[in-house]
Amino acid sequence: MPTLMVSISGIRGIVGDGLDPQVLVKYTSAYADFIGNGTIVIGRDARITGEMVKSVVTGTLLAKGFNVIDIGICPTPTVQYTVKTLGAQGGIAISASHNPNEWNALKLLNGTGQFMTPEENIKMLGLLDSSKSKFVSWEKLGQLTLSEEGLKRHVNDAMHLKYVNIDQIRKRKFKLVADCVNGAGAYVIPDFLRQFGCEVIELDCEKTGIFTRLPEPLPENLTKTMKAVSEYKADLGIVVDPDVDRLVLISNDGSPFGEENTIAMAINFILSKEKGNSVVNLSTTRAVDDIAKKYGCKVFRSAIGEANVVKKMKEVNAIIGGEGSGGIIYPALHYGRDALVGIALILQQLTEYGGSIAEFKKTLPSYFIAKKKIVLGNINPDDIIKKLIVKYSKENINIEDGLRIDFIDHWVHFRKSNTEPIIRIITEAKNENLAEQLSSKYYDEIKGMF
Repeated sequence: MPTLMVSISGIRGIVGDGLDPQVLVKYTSAYADFIGNGTIVIGRDARITGEMVKSVVTGTLLAKGFNVIDIGICPTPTVQYTVKTLGAQGGIAISASHNPNEWNALKLLNGTGQFMTPEENIKMLGLLDSSKSKFVSWEKLGQLTLSEEGLKRHVNDAMHLKYVNIDQIRKRKFKLVADCVNGAGAYVIPDFLRQFGCEVIELDCEKTGIFTRLPEPLPENLTKTMKAVSEYKADLGIVVDPDVDRLVLISNDGSPFGEENTIAMAINFILSKEKGNSVVNLSTTRAVDDIAKKYGCKVFRSAIGEANVVKKMKEVNAIIGGEGSGGIIYPALHYGRDALVGIALILQQLTEYGGSIAEFKKTLPSYFIAKKKIVLGNINPDDIIKKLIVKYSKENINIEDGLRIDFIDHWVHFRKSNTEPIIRIITEAKNENLAEQLSSKYYDEIKGMF
């Protein structure tokens, strides 16, 4: 059965088995009708199916009468930032993010350069059936413009962020291992780091678009990277996913810094400079709460997903936010997860600290997260979540996205998958053994409900 995943951020599927030209035309047409008219920015990651997908999408938009600005192979946040800076009416980032080689996707942006809101997404999906035959006549076709300015502007502005002192960082002369999994990061990250005066050892920075390992930057996929950081005696490892919106760090001792600590470190840096609100999702570490409390600031939580985090950030006027998967959102530049922004902030924080990243990690609140998933078969996950809500109704709960319960010594987040009949169980505690024990306890608890 063909695979196609439709979500708030766009459509995702396997090329040749769900994400086919007719599907691309259908969704691009509905998106075009939702936007209305004007200019659309297009950019893609490096995967080899990207050229085919881009050609179909671009042709469809031109046939709809839109002007298209193609900014080439670049990070997803570059597409977002270019929509914002050019004042375009929308943007499409062609990338399946951390999915393997056979996948690709359309990440659909609104006129602010952000992922569409839930309301906008519903409106667009409502146009799917009516948009098929609405194309313009030959003399009204849109115009295609190729531009390299988007990435140049993004790099320059990410380097000159508030609180980032380039000369100061250059004096530190960091030695770094850069792992770009042969994705879009290979086109920008090594040079970006060198502009900060870093010595860069490139790992999987070839511009092939073919991933040599599973592309999600999880510790189990980064053994070669961790070994390289140790062997080269590097100050740290910089790892990005294929479309460069997630930043994962490797400590100078070759151990994982922890993707949850990426957002904790960024929030610590910004709040040390100015007071303000932060926003993270419901599955992000409690370390951010401890850090915010240290600076007399507040943390707000949102449902999972960049669009939900951004929506909450706007509501509370947050000055920093993101997700525990390594996604840093700094609205001083733009509302989008952005590894370039994350790198600049992290390098500045380390420069000011003066010590190693392993030493800096010890200054952050220490927590451990355990993750499990339980396969439900024919059981409705909503029914299980409802039973859990009733059982824990007297505790400190949040039901915005599944069920999160905050206890004094731990928290747990139960959340159903949108694509599989499973419930994810995410548990965090100060002690690794406790986190694992509690995770098993909640797993058994759900098992006993069916």
